[in-house]
Amino acid sequence: MNEQLAKQILKIFVNNPFDAFNHKQISSRIGAGSKGERQEVIRTIQELAESKQLVEDDHKGKYKINPKNINDDLVPKSYVEGTIDMKQGGKAYVIPNEEGREDIQIAPNNTHHALHGDTVKVLMFPQRKMHKPEGQVVEIVKRAKKRFVGVIQKQERFAFMVSDSRTMPVDIFIHIDDLGGAENGEKVVVEMTDWPERMNNPVGKVIKRLGKPGDNNVEMQSILAEYDFPLEFPKEAEEEAKKIRKPTKKEMASRRDFRDVLTFTIDPADAKDFDDALSYRELENGHVEVGVHIADVSHYVKPGSAIDREAYDRGTSVYLVDRTIPMLPEKLCNDVCSLRQDEEKLCFSVVMEMDGKGKVLNSWMGKTVIKSNRRMAYEEAQEMIESGESADAVAVAVLKLHGLATRLREARFKTGAINFESQEVKFQLDENAKPIGVYIKESKEANWLIEEFMLLANKTVAERIGKVDKTKGKGEGAKTFVYRVHDEPNPEKLNTFVEFVAKLGFSMKTTSRKALAESYNRLFENIAGRGEENMIDTIAIRTMSKAYYSTENIGHYGLAFPFYTHFTSPIRRYPDLMVHRLLERYLEGGASANKEEYEEYCKHCSIMEKKAADAERTSVKYKQAEFLADKLGQVFPALISGVSKWGIYAEIEGNKCEGMIPIGSLKDDYYMLDEDNYQVIGRRHGRTYKLGYPVNIRVKRVDMLKKQIDFELVEEEENAGRKPGKPGKPGKSGKPGKPEKPGKSGKSGKKKK
Repeated sequence: MNEQLAKQILKIFVNNPFDAFNHKQISSRIGAGSKGERQEVIRTIQELAESKQLVEDDHKGKYKINPKNINDDLVPKSYVEGTIDMKQGGKAYVIPNEEGREDIQIAPNNTHHALHGDTVKVLMFPQRKMHKPEGQVVEIVKRAKKRFVGVIQKQERFAFMVSDSRTMPVDIFIHIDDLGGAENGEKVVVEMTDWPERMNNPVGKVIKRLGKPGDNNVEMQSILAEYDFPLEFPKEAEEEAKKIRKPTKKEMASRRDFRDVLTFTIDPADAKDFDDALSYRELENGHVEVGVHIADVSHYVKPGSAIDREAYDRGTSVYLVDRTIPMLPEKLCNDVCSLRQDEEKLCFSVVMEMDGKGKVLNSWMGKTVIKSNRRMAYEEAQEMIESGESADAVAVAVLKLHGLATRLREARFKTGAINFESQEVKFQLDENAKPIGVYIKESKEANWLIEEFMLLANKTVAERIGKVDKTKGKGEGAKTFVYRVHDEPNPEKLNTFVEFVAKLGFSMKTTSRKALAESYNRLFENIAGRGEENMIDTIAIRTMSKAYYSTENIGHYGLAFPFYTHFTSPIRRYPDLMVHRLLERYLEGGASANKEEYEEYCKHCSIMEKKAADAERTSVKYKQAEFLADKLGQVFPALISGVSKWGIYAEIEGNKCEGMIPIGSLKDDYYMLDEDNYQVIGRRHGRTYKLGYPVNIRVKRVDMLKKQIDFELVEEEENAGRKPGKPGKPGKSGKPGKPEKPGKSGKSGKKKK
């Protein structure tokens, strides 16, 4: 090979990495005029193709540079590791592990058999002007999952599994001998066993038959399997659970006794796992004693046991629309550990002496035994608060605690907490779990009462371990602990948001952390009930970071707490169980735990928390699709909840069922996406459809298996005054969901932070 000519040719391709050239175009660019020179160019191009430095384009005789084999002398190779985010159609983005780097676009033919969530190594392409970073997956560092859920399409000698997931771009090939008896059209769980380099589809085998698509139980099990949550407990864990006995008198005698102190639980009406209770008594000095009593799961579940291993793998309980998938076997979560009325139970407690203003004067934490006097639903406690009547000792305690909780809440917002309200979609189900109604459940004062005292307990525990006594000198640092942390907003996203609300006439101060929090809260008050409410709330959420678990305490931005943890829900969250174990260890004078080890535990729990949230959302989407499936052609008022180049997303007011209005279905104009202003604009007439604006929609199509809903806009003359592109006043029910909210748990009716 003519090395000098090869370098000359390759340089042209390197400088134009996305263009294809034939030998005539290359000859012209390097000035090869004679027949002999052109023949030499042809030979060199062929040799470069044979050595895979060039690859033939779709048009025969045209070539492109092969990014994998770029000569380092011409352009040094650059690699980035990250997580792949698959989109429909096979296009993907890689989210780099390195903070601050832009997402990398990956064309469908450059994904190299990577699937959604995989950790991959990307070869970066030379960046084109005015384009986002682009690259090619060259290595799959770690598969995110190997099990997939879908429907069997059976042929004579083989079958394919067509995945339920929109992020799975390919079907899985299954040999007829690996079907495990699955029939055509049946929903199954398939394990991917191989993906040969030259095959377009991965190879797999059926490991579980789920049943007929559309059956409620099958669909709920499919959601759990899709997010890698087990469908049952291992036999070893169940056997361990059977052997667990209720506490003995000797075990209770070694603990601080609260059995004679007024104690009660407040939970959703349908709850069975009561993992927290409040006690209340008035002290002779005029102060009050409030006890936050948490089920002592760590007394029964020991590190390394079969139950513990399974609880860690799950990380959390999962709350689907019609069922709970517990982190612990039922014997523990609904019986032995559950703080049921009139039963003596072991707890780990935080007991606080408080004055009338809600200030904690001193606190004690340790092992206790309690006996709940009453199990209340939120509705019963709310009625006590609204009536204000002190009918009995429990009502007196609820009213007193409500007053303290109100003071705590006010103080929290005064010190810089951000008031993101949360909404929960709830379903009325018939005996077959078919949704016959959808509504939004709002939090009231009874929820806030529990929320504030759980926040206070979590904060108190974190401060006890995390705060370093500076008088002891530099040698005494904080011991390893599990914190619930929440970072500051991304500055770039925050600036974009501030600029955007300024266009709508709202100003925000970003000079300090407290000023920003006050600006957020003032903004939410000002937009309540207005047409812009949904739009601004939705975009505000996107400026916020996600909360997660870590041994590195950076504080909790949203709550404005320098120290915060999760202590109050060990029945349903594994991090809380870790916190109980560490707290007991340190209260007894134990040495600091291994930081690296616990950081890995934290990462795992954060991942499982996200999976559980995704599974819960997917079950809601399925039920929303099922609810609308028999309402084709019906018209509903809605609010625009998103815009993209594919279409406008709209959310029905009152039930939050979301569907897409395809851009192509808007026949009156050619609409373009204005991404910066969250709207689509008609090119000829200038009509806009903007995030948060009210429209009327008609239900056009529902695909329950894909959990997809398609809407169409109702024409203006049908719109009864609600014209698209004009701000209206949405009802309260149209308010979008918010980031995770503080409180005691992820269980239905209780908030989490």
